[in-house]
Amino acid sequence: MASTVTSKKSKNSTDAMNSQKSTASARPGYGRLLRTRGAWTFLLPGFAARQPFAMLTISIVLLVQHTTGSYGAAGAAAAVTGVSMALFAPYSGRLADRHGQRAVLIPGVLLHAASGLTLTALALLDAPLWAVFAAAVPTGASVPQVGPMVRARWGVKLKDSPLMTTAAAFESVTDELTFVVGPLLATALCTAIDPAAGLVTEASLTLIGGLLFAARKSTQPSVESGGHARVEHTSALRVPGVRVLIVTFLGIGAVFGGMQVSLAAFTESIGEPGLNGVLYGVFAAGNMLSGVVCGAIAWKAAPQRRLVIGYTALALTASGLWAAHSVPVLAGLGLLVGMCIAPALITGYTLVDGLVPAGARTEAFTWLTGAVALGQAAAVSVAGQLEDRLWGGAGFLVPMGGTVLALATLLALRSRLAGRAHGRTVARGVGHRVPVAVD
Repeated sequence: MASTVTSKKSKNSTDAMNSQKSTASARPGYGRLLRTRGAWTFLLPGFAARQPFAMLTISIVLLVQHTTGSYGAAGAAAAVTGVSMALFAPYSGRLADRHGQRAVLIPGVLLHAASGLTLTALALLDAPLWAVFAAAVPTGASVPQVGPMVRARWGVKLKDSPLMTTAAAFESVTDELTFVVGPLLATALCTAIDPAAGLVTEASLTLIGGLLFAARKSTQPSVESGGHARVEHTSALRVPGVRVLIVTFLGIGAVFGGMQVSLAAFTESIGEPGLNGVLYGVFAAGNMLSGVVCGAIAWKAAPQRRLVIGYTALALTASGLWAAHSVPVLAGLGLLVGMCIAPALITGYTLVDGLVPAGARTEAFTWLTGAVALGQAAAVSVAGQLEDRLWGGAGFLVPMGGTVLALATLLALRSRLAGRAHGRTVARGVGHRVPVAVD
């Protein structure tokens, strides 16, 4: 009898241990995410294809500043590129949703490489500034939207899995890794080899990486061809929550753009231009590290609340940059600012899954990416003018202004970030879809 009881206890204990192991293995995490079947087939070429994006703005700034001697002109050229990308990126995303990523990506990377090399040649030949601006338009318009395309592929793989939050964090970390490597690489190439080396390398990597990513046809979202005759095509921009997120991402872009120009001006003013990439790398490293942590936490707070808290912290830390007058202080503040960006980015991208139907999701992601680029473009231009006309470090006022204004908008309109109601979803190839919380 005692033996039977002992045997039952042992069996129950074993079952409990197995249950705990099963629960642990089922918990969303990076290990489980990266074991998703077929993920690596688009992750590796996707990383190569998005790497040049982090090199583009700083490469233009360094090249044009070298040839003209003006940060204002350099910032304006980079701003034209950013505005062009922001305006055309959503249309690229919409075309990818309707016709497939490969059909959009291949001609896009060919055009981008050609226009980027043209811009480089014009700058080196001391062409009029209007000619450089003219070349900057197609350069920005044709920037491949690889990040949103990778996120859309995760959506196909994971659908309504709890791993979607982890995937959003992983993508943010990947983006920030490119922003650690990209500025360092571009700065090293432009300062140690030739001012044009950054843009030439950017164009080459875009072409090679983009074609490799486009070749992975099996993982791209499928394109419906008339299977749902009465389904309406709609833009992600019509979703009120997406418009709120666009404003918040504009503020994040203001941080990126303001930091790029202001750090370049600061390091040149102290006679250490090589520190530019290092300081920006510290800023991006903080972003990357906090992104890793965000993806590893099982959040219980609603994403809307997390976005408000994270964005408030971002605005507060960005407001202190203009007062930094030494490399250690600026590095420390930059690290804190970077650590506050990732939670806002990750939460914003996560909210898209509950706000936007699947058939418009690539477009939604490109609106957010375009908002970052537009905010960055405006910030680069304004910060360049401030650095030229006011005191050294005045460009750091741009991240403060951008995040404070965006935070005010977010607080006023945060109720619009509620997920879609159950029922009919209006999108291409999508009928009834029940949203599932990703937290």
